[in-house]
Amino acid sequence: MYIGGLDVGSGGCKLTISDEKGNFLGTRYIPYDAKHTDRTHTIDASVILSAVEKLLSDPGVKLDALGVTSFGESFAMLDRNDDILNEPMLYNDPRGSEECLTFDREKVENTCRMTPTAIYTLPKLMWTRIHRPDLMRRTKKILLMTDLVIYTLTGERVINYSAAARTMGFDIRKKRWSEDIFAHAGIDTALMSTPVPDGTIVGTSSRFGLSGTKIITAMHDQNAASVGAGALTPGDAVDGSGSVECLTPIVSSLPDDNSVYRAGATFQTYEEGMYSGCAMSYTGGAAVRWYRDNFGGGDNYRELDGGICSVKDNGIIDYTPGGILLMPHLAGAASPYMDPGSRALIYGMTLGSTKYDLYKAVLEGVAYEIRVNLGLLEKANIRPKRLLATGGGAKSRVWNQIKADITGLPITTSALDEVGAAGVIMSCARALGVYGTLKDAAPYFVKEAETFRPDESRKQIYNGLFRKYERMYKLSLELR
Repeated sequence: MYIGGLDVGSGGCKLTISDEKGNFLGTRYIPYDAKHTDRTHTIDASVILSAVEKLLSDPGVKLDALGVTSFGESFAMLDRNDDILNEPMLYNDPRGSEECLTFDREKVENTCRMTPTAIYTLPKLMWTRIHRPDLMRRTKKILLMTDLVIYTLTGERVINYSAAARTMGFDIRKKRWSEDIFAHAGIDTALMSTPVPDGTIVGTSSRFGLSGTKIITAMHDQNAASVGAGALTPGDAVDGSGSVECLTPIVSSLPDDNSVYRAGATFQTYEEGMYSGCAMSYTGGAAVRWYRDNFGGGDNYRELDGGICSVKDNGIIDYTPGGILLMPHLAGAASPYMDPGSRALIYGMTLGSTKYDLYKAVLEGVAYEIRVNLGLLEKANIRPKRLLATGGGAKSRVWNQIKADITGLPITTSALDEVGAAGVIMSCARALGVYGTLKDAAPYFVKEAETFRPDESRKQIYNGLFRKYERMYKLSLELR
């Protein structure tokens, strides 16, 4: 049996194929570009569908099943002929900001377990209704990216629960659209796809070269990465280290304190009765890339890492905590500040500071932000016991060790490059009845690599530095 995991991202689309025992055949990737201006951030949905068609036209083997995951929030509006009317707005598109202010914040927090912000689908739909009524009048279907692909392949309009939870209009406890919240936005829920559990078999498809392949709506891409990394028990948390730094704890129940949501934490349905949270920094890997490209002097990441540490014979990373504090708010601040106007701040540079000292400060700054968000989660009695590292940043052994020393938590990496695809394929294998639960599938798909444990001496130094770091945001406010 061959199962495909289709991961639709905002920068490209990839197809990974495995058998039901976790033997991976390979991954194909087609990149595409989003569109950015000073005021808008969009993506062409037709380009996404074209990439999907190219990937599926020749998968190399006959796929028995295909699971689909994608980034969240963005939506396509289809007319009566299924022509796409709009360019989907990405999460960082500011349109919908003013509309957010009109929502009943307490109702949204109690129903959706998030606070109203322009990241989500519904404020952007409200903006479209107000500013582009011509489009809204012609719209007969509203599809997020996963359900757009599913609909294209099967003709069925369904959306998995975890993707629906990213709209700001999904009742996370009752597992249905909130008629009250949609009514405030002026959007008819009949335009939306029908919510179904993650990992639902939707139908079969013979489009794009498929041959009777079972199509499965898997889950939101953040959940897929968490599953593939092995976060299957409350107390696990994932550190997703991509352009943004996303902390995803797994919990058995939802926090009751709405202050957690007002500080930017969100929660969505997860697997087997659990929930996954999200607390994030807008600049994780983006901050590191910014430093490399502008100040790295031509060094690659490996060379920059080598400039701040040594590796002992037993493979243990050895370095000295830095004397420079850097608050990496290079693109504003997400949780717990929720301050798009925040800017980066650096303290402690001297004439003796080198490019490697500043590079280490960037790595430490992102790790301090993880610790800040761990503090936010702790207020809701959420205390992860370990972090599972995913994303491009997880490839840096030095950064993993710095994160472990600053957070005080062990950090485990994956031996798989495509943990998101692994999570999708695990979900498919369960849906097909190969495994009863994801935990049953985990021994075949979850492949841990290395665990980085906190060094007690560096941990104590960082505890003192973190107390100083916590003051930086308030100090930055005085400079505005």
